[in-house]
Amino acid sequence: MIVLFGSTGYVGGFFKKLLQSKNIDFVAPSHKEIDLLNERQLLDFFDRLSVDFIINAVGYTGKPNVDACEDNKLDCLLGNVVIPGILAKICSQKNIAFGHVSSGCVYQGDKGTGLDGSIIGFQENDPPNFSFRTSNSSFYSGCKALGEEMLTASRCYIWRLRMPFHWQDHPKNYISKLLFYQRLLDARNSLSEVEEFVRAAFECWEKRLPYGIYHITNTGSITTRQIVEKILGSPLGAQLKEKGKKFLFFGNEEEFLKHVKAPRSNCVLDNTKLLSKGIHIRHVEEAIEEDLKRWQS
Repeated sequence: MIVLFGSTGYVGGFFKKLLQSKNIDFVAPSHKEIDLLNERQLLDFFDRLSVDFIINAVGYTGKPNVDACEDNKLDCLLGNVVIPGILAKICSQKNIAFGHVSSGCVYQGDKGTGLDGSIIGFQENDPPNFSFRTSNSSFYSGCKALGEEMLTASRCYIWRLRMPFHWQDHPKNYISKLLFYQRLLDARNSLSEVEEFVRAAFECWEKRLPYGIYHITNTGSITTRQIVEKILGSPLGAQLKEKGKKFLFFGNEEEFLKHVKAPRSNCVLDNTKLLSKGIHIRHVEEAIEEDLKRWQS
């Protein structure tokens, strides 16, 4: 029996589809059925079930973006720090393993360039450098890093997601965001094809990999301008040109920061640990190109 929390969210919805496709016995209680801030209610809920694994896809990201977290700090703190902490405590008491959807936004930048010219990304054992403890992070990034600290002693997989994208249009889809915003910041990032992320995350449990942090991002990194070039070279790009769509960019990050409330995490993650465990995930450029071919508005 698997319990999925956050099934109505963007990432949680993909977990729900995956479990259904595998015909796995699971329950996905809504926030109306189970108050995740009510420890007693959660204990009673688990007492009624024989639970093997818990997936926590609950989190507060803000709408339309993380700037909303600056205005709704309590919601951000509860969703990204307190709830994971409560689940970790109960899972420890019940000896239940669980997986937690976290974020790569706890980093800023990369680790330089290798001898072959490739960008070196942060590995799982690199401490966050974009958090409350280290720098002037956004409130969202600070909470995600703090939430991970609540789980370090647990039988837990911490799955770091980075800027999810997919072939279906959605407000949380990174490609959709690029189409929506009037001006873009050109930055280099790691990305996660959300369907691949969910599949790879669940494989961590299926393969009974050692608990800990896993960077579940597509291999490599890519800049905003490179993604825009791929969009323009796809069937979607032809439609956009007919509509007169133009992609405009900020001159630099300093100009961009004048138009937002919170600084943004732009970073490169290394997914070598995941690959070394036999879990396949595509290169980011291949994944973007294939999703653009399948694009559904």
